Amino acid sequence: MKQRSAYIVLTRIHFGDTVLGPVLFRRLFFERALLWVVFFMGLFFANSICAQKVYDFNATCVQAYTEVNKLKIAPATALIAKAKQQNPQNLIPVLLDAYTDFYVLFLLENPADYKFRFKNFERTIEALEEGPKNNPLYNYCLSNVYIHRAMVSLKFGHFWDAGWDIRRSFMLADENHKKFPAFTGDDLLYGALQGIVGTVPKGYQWLTNLLGMRGSQKEGMKMVANFANGTDVWAKLFSPESHFIYPYLLFHLQNEKDAALAFIKDKKLDLVNNHLHAWTAANLALNHKASSETKNIIENRNKSADYLSLPFWDFELGCAKLYQLDLDGATPLLTKYTEQFKGNFYIKDALQKLSWANFLKGDMRAAEAARKQIFLRGGTDTDADKQALKEAKLGVWPNPLLLKARLLTDGGYTKEALALLQGKQQQFTNPLDKLEYVYRIGRIYEDLGKDLEAVAYFKQTIQLGANQTAYFAARAALQAGQILEKRGQKKEAISFYEQCLAMEEHSYKNSLDQRAKAGIARCK
Repeated sequence: MKQRSAYIVLTRIHFGDTVLGPVLFRRLFFERALLWVVFFMGLFFANSICAQKVYDFNATCVQAYTEVNKLKIAPATALIAKAKQQNPQNLIPVLLDAYTDFYVLFLLENPADYKFRFKNFERTIEALEEGPKNNPLYNYCLSNVYIHRAMVSLKFGHFWDAGWDIRRSFMLADENHKKFPAFTGDDLLYGALQGIVGTVPKGYQWLTNLLGMRGSQKEGMKMVANFANGTDVWAKLFSPESHFIYPYLLFHLQNEKDAALAFIKDKKLDLVNNHLHAWTAANLALNHKASSETKNIIENRNKSADYLSLPFWDFELGCAKLYQLDLDGATPLLTKYTEQFKGNFYIKDALQKLSWANFLKGDMRAAEAARKQIFLRGGTDTDADKQALKEAKLGVWPNPLLLKARLLTDGGYTKEALALLQGKQQQFTNPLDKLEYVYRIGRIYEDLGKDLEAVAYFKQTIQLGANQTAYFAARAALQAGQILEKRGQKKEAISFYEQCLAMEEHSYKNSLDQRAKAGIARCK
């Protein structure tokens, strides 16, 4: 009886004041136990599903990867969805989702896209973390997504977030390189990160040190070069990316501009049907003063609606026409870019070029209107945008002769530019105009292959402008260093690179410093 009373008390304690009989108690106990069994079975099956995740670059995924790296986003998205249906456990389609988000956000910079696309990166990362860690593609995929998210964060001004994601990408790639040395797929991304980190300007090295990243430009570029010219399965598979990344690094990091453009030609890249490669070639040609080639590439590309619609086509074609002094052709293109592009990059630069075009046409009303917009629109994350704002703040219009020579030189029309300026130094009385004159002549002689004459004018530029905030002296020091480096005079080259680094407060400080530091690294 005492046992039974105790039993009743026990049931009351657990189930309220209602007295439950032994049968009901056993039933509830059994049901609760069953729930725990189901719970643990659920965990087991969840772990089993996780273990079943695979990395399968099947035919559908390869096709999707190829399409997305042509900037054919809609067809790629359809193929990714098909691949997910074929095998829901395949993580490669999940990785490819990040590619579509990256290209749309990075190239279009549309805040409306950012609101719903950026959060996709976190979901992608969570999904990829379910993959098998004993596979080299585990770290590779995650590192890839982190660098994509970092690049987007940079575009939208979230620099601290970008820094941490770059660190995550770098550390994952570094770990993978050590853990799976035979996996060459790492070489492209890891090599690029090594090269870039190795040339971080002195003023920003504290950040890379804080983030625990160490890089080597030489070793990084060696890895990327081997991969871009490789023939193994990974080099062939990822060639759309390597043929995009490698020439950019050659051009900007190594200062091997001719080699970068030669690589594009040697690989016979499809500049008609692959918009990523077309954009690469057009952009590098424009920066190499080959505006006529830029114009041809842009005008001859495939115009299908399958491709991502890039406002940059209008911007770069507008620049190419402006450099030809085709003012009527440049004006509507630059206007279209400033009206349709939703981002901040190169808006101020485009508005400045638009103001110049109207200024040279004699339409001062339109020129002034464009200049006013420089203060209201766009960002200052690029050196070109910083310079545009700085020149607008001066409130003066450039000397028309110097401006025409500047544009012709930027477009590669050096003989025409020289004909405009030669023997006219005495016409310039303004100190800034005098400084720009000797700098422009130096750049023209450099382009014509007259190295000694160019260096002489660059030395004059440094003497006249070392204490000014205009960029001419710093850029002259960089160019002189590059000429002497090319001629094998490395000690003298380092001296000019160091002069470039020592100059402060000019608009191109970050980019020129990085290039000067890269030059010093090459010469040592």
